[in-house]
Amino acid sequence: MNTDFTPLPVTRREFFRWGGRGLGLLAFSRFAPSFLVQSALAATPAPEKDRSVLVLVQLAGGNDGLNTVVPFEDAAYYNLRPTLAVPKAQALRLTATAGLNPACAPLAALYKSGKLAIVQNVGYPNPNRSHFRSTEIWETASAADQSLSTGWVGRYLDNYCAGRPGLEGPVALHVTGETPQSFQSAMPHPTFGLAAGGLGRQQQSENLGLLRRLAAHDGGHADGNSSFLRATLMDALVTEEKVQGILAAYRPSTGADYAGSQFAQALRNVAALVAAGLPTRVYFVSLGGFDNHSNQANPHTNNLRTLSEGLAAFQADLEGKKLDGQVLTMTFSEFGRRPAENQSRGTDHGTAAPLFVMGSRAKGGLHGTAPLLSGLAPNQDLTFSTDFRRIYATVLDKWLATPSRVILGANHAPLGFV
Repeated sequence: MNTDFTPLPVTRREFFRWGGRGLGLLAFSRFAPSFLVQSALAATPAPEKDRSVLVLVQLAGGNDGLNTVVPFEDAAYYNLRPTLAVPKAQALRLTATAGLNPACAPLAALYKSGKLAIVQNVGYPNPNRSHFRSTEIWETASAADQSLSTGWVGRYLDNYCAGRPGLEGPVALHVTGETPQSFQSAMPHPTFGLAAGGLGRQQQSENLGLLRRLAAHDGGHADGNSSFLRATLMDALVTEEKVQGILAAYRPSTGADYAGSQFAQALRNVAALVAAGLPTRVYFVSLGGFDNHSNQANPHTNNLRTLSEGLAAFQADLEGKKLDGQVLTMTFSEFGRRPAENQSRGTDHGTAAPLFVMGSRAKGGLHGTAPLLSGLAPNQDLTFSTDFRRIYATVLDKWLATPSRVILGANHAPLGFV
């Protein structure tokens, strides 16, 4: 008798323990008996493949907004940052008073072509400076004194993507080490995850073999959880094989120069899946390394270069495939940094920061109002001027064609970047 077989997981803990192997099945985050799943996923139509797609790009760690969009005519900026401030002569001018970090030349070109919108000074009332809590606020779209169990994308899926695409593909997909809190939902949905660093051929083969064995094995369990897990594994097997086939066969458009970074390759994979016509409505990728408390200059510059080159290659790829009218890409970070540099030539956790919205159907330019630096003491933070939920409302109302009040629980006036 073969005793090497790994038994089918029968608990939530066992199910998610497989995450270290990079299996896409682990992004199927809802765990419920099969009768509940069948009820929740009753025969409503699947999303159309040509509908608008949103790509979320997380800048994890807290991006320094003032060294991203540089207020080069503000003397207070240079007083607050005697060693970290970007010299006026090096800033890539957007307007008479603001420019991009010199590492963002590809994004500056997109801005000039009208395909990049920059929303300035974004934050929320009573800001929290904890990475975990502030990320949770952004991903759930909660107030600072409110805790929500579902993410804003998850609530979108609950309300407007209840139809199961079956074997065609997931409604939301992330290229990160774990399912983002944004995707957490009250109902089960077919979501999927890819390993952020990609998998070699041998590991892909091993994972697919493991999926097949798990899906075929009854494990001696006949309860509802076992039935649900087996069905989920079967879905994951089909999706994993399909996704890996798409990624292996994909050839980017001429002129889409993806760098070798994990971030660029994640965007390359997103482009491949969009081009394949999957019904996925929301993709999520992440770029870390923005928590620069000391010696910030070089790491932040390198991160911005990685971000800028990756986004530009992604946009060029979509344009080459004539898919650019279908995709809107938006960055977010849990908070900005303090206006004043610290004694270690870094910056500490702050509040507001700008974010980027990219796409051929975006309305480029600067949106919102610039941060006020005049009169700030070294230990003071910026006062935000645009609530991040206004940005979500804009995306939901104008891009995903979804009433944002249902998702966000309140009315938030949309902005003009779409």
